[in-house]
Amino acid sequence: MDWNLNRINDYLFKWVFGREENKEILLSFLNSVLSNDGHDELVDIALAERELDPEHIIDKMSRLDILGKGSDGSIINIEVQIANQYDIDKRTLYYWAKLYQGQLQKGQRYKTLSRTITVNVLNFAFLPDEGKYHSMISLYESQTGYRLNKDLEIHFLELSKWKALSIPPKTRLDKWFMYLSNASPKEMEEIAMSEPAIRKALTAEQIFLKQDKERYLYEMREKALLDHVSAMDGAKEEGRVEGRVEGKIEAQRETAQRLLDMGMPIADIAKAIGLPEDDIRKLQSH
Repeated sequence: MDWNLNRINDYLFKWVFGREENKEILLSFLNSVLSNDGHDELVDIALAERELDPEHIIDKMSRLDILGKGSDGSIINIEVQIANQYDIDKRTLYYWAKLYQGQLQKGQRYKTLSRTITVNVLNFAFLPDEGKYHSMISLYESQTGYRLNKDLEIHFLELSKWKALSIPPKTRLDKWFMYLSNASPKEMEEIAMSEPAIRKALTAEQIFLKQDKERYLYEMREKALLDHVSAMDGAKEEGRVEGRVEGKIEAQRETAQRLLDMGMPIADIAKAIGLPEDDIRKLQSH
């Protein structure tokens, strides 16, 4: 079946990683993110039951995330972000805070709070180090590097940096980066041989593609996401045009002010630089 899947379409991502029957896939991915030494931190995860409202599929501003509780008690949230909205640092910290404080019921003690983890899969570069495509943010003492505790853990997986490096996958996380970077089935064959969970993810994709309803919702979600990216690009271009126009007007005003200071008549200045005479008079009054 010839089908160019976008694996960071968040509807497809949620379908592959966020289903009870696919927990092996999710656990492999999370353990590759959380475990630097290759030792699996999680042996199980309980997924939060949250039905997808059809309106969320076509809403380009909604985000389809995966939320669960790990076998170690950790609260874990995963979210895919295709376009940089330039507020990701504050937004992910705000959402982390809601998840963290939401654990505490009335009368409970603070020591019952569990480690709270957010994993942001980004299709753009966010942090400054171009060679580092996986970063973990926590709370550290600025001089000694002492970590306050492990309760705050925010991960950024920057797919564009991984693709730009063009390196062969070495770790399990590298293999998941390759998968999420939309590597072709041929490229994934060898990876799938060494990683059963990735092999299962590829199988899940084929099951997904055979379901007309799921393909339709995927396409609707893809359209909504592409519309969102296009709208953001349009807004940026509009801002650049407005900025250029405003810059030109400001330059005209500065020139007009200098000519006024030199004693040139307002009518002559208006003809020379193209500003309305009323605008020049306002400059004169100041």
